[in-house]
Amino acid sequence: MKNVTYPLMARVRQPLYTSTLRNVEEAVRQALQACPEIGQPANGAAIALTVGSRGIDAIDRITAACIEFFRDLGCLPFIVPAMGSHGGATPQGQEKVLAGLGITPATMGVPVRSDMAVTAVGRLSCGMNIFVARQALAADYIFPINRVKPHTKFIADIESGLAKMLTVGLGKAEGATEIHRYAVGHTFDVIRRAAAHIINACPVLGGLAILEDGHGRAARLAAVPASRLIEEEKKLLAEAYKHMARIPFDGVDVLIVDQIGKDISGIGMDSNVTGRHRDITGDFFVAPHVKRIFVRHLSPASDGNANGIGLADFTTTRLVKAMDRDKTMINALAAISPEKAAVPMAFETDREAILAAARSCGLEGPERARIIRIKSTRQLETLMVSRAFEADIRENRSLSLIGDWTPMAFDDQGNLSGGTEG
Repeated sequence: MKNVTYPLMARVRQPLYTSTLRNVEEAVRQALQACPEIGQPANGAAIALTVGSRGIDAIDRITAACIEFFRDLGCLPFIVPAMGSHGGATPQGQEKVLAGLGITPATMGVPVRSDMAVTAVGRLSCGMNIFVARQALAADYIFPINRVKPHTKFIADIESGLAKMLTVGLGKAEGATEIHRYAVGHTFDVIRRAAAHIINACPVLGGLAILEDGHGRAARLAAVPASRLIEEEKKLLAEAYKHMARIPFDGVDVLIVDQIGKDISGIGMDSNVTGRHRDITGDFFVAPHVKRIFVRHLSPASDGNANGIGLADFTTTRLVKAMDRDKTMINALAAISPEKAAVPMAFETDREAILAAARSCGLEGPERARIIRIKSTRQLETLMVSRAFEADIRENRSLSLIGDWTPMAFDDQGNLSGGTEG
């Protein structure tokens, strides 16, 4: 490898939609007060606040603000983890996930009632059973708190948000597995249909939807009543699509991703960014049309869950060593996606992996390859790109070249040095 030449690289900055929201707590209060139906619970009513999705900006402060709102009404809020099979599909594991988000009985001042027990509350015409966590059903009202965003494996009017939390999240491991199993033959519209049933059959009060800007920060909070939850979420999803950050190039030989993890995306790296997805429910290969993906590290906040590693072509032995095989497999099987737990070719060094990735694209070596390096699929304001993109940068006036073209830098161990942000 001594005679291999690696490309010149430079940092590129792209403009992203930036939120002007400064006071999250005040935004929560205003959103809840603007929805009269949510302020109707009687004094002493028990409210199950359902949370659990990782990577949501200020989710601890948002949850605490909801607790304060309901307490001011004289209600008795408590928290129910709503994350399907995550956390190793155990009560203790799900409590640990919440603790990692800053949500504990001590920080929130209310109980966290974690249990994997569920109750069947109905069945769709296709035969799919609908399960809801018993701890949530024990409350007078259920109130989901979640981010609304594009899903990583399907496109529909309802994707990832409040409806998904009511069905997949509150369904715990049993419900999550049931929904994914039936989605194979009946599409993921089963989420919308199951959510509509839960809203009619269970004491759902409404929910708080979180919309993000291009930096992954909370941009807008919207309280929606149960009676309009499905229709309002469709509108919110369309808004989320508009503000989502993407890779501003097309035709990529090698995409280098510094970190994957459950705190970054449900499948480790967002397929809406990489343009690549595959499992039994459907494959797609869209912009930025990446030929090879190389992932370098597993986020510490992922706690060993490397679900999604199977969407990469190459990885490192250090990432493989950081995997918790049980957590990864449980998550992948519950999502009917064993492909995403498959371990790709692993190399000791980044230098070796990049060379293999370039050559497997049909190139003699990486020198002239169209290479992009990102920190993660949630951090896309600044990217490292190879000089093969120089003409693309000139043609796109919204992009800014930061600094000079310099050789791809490796440390003494043969791993990439520096970062995409300088």
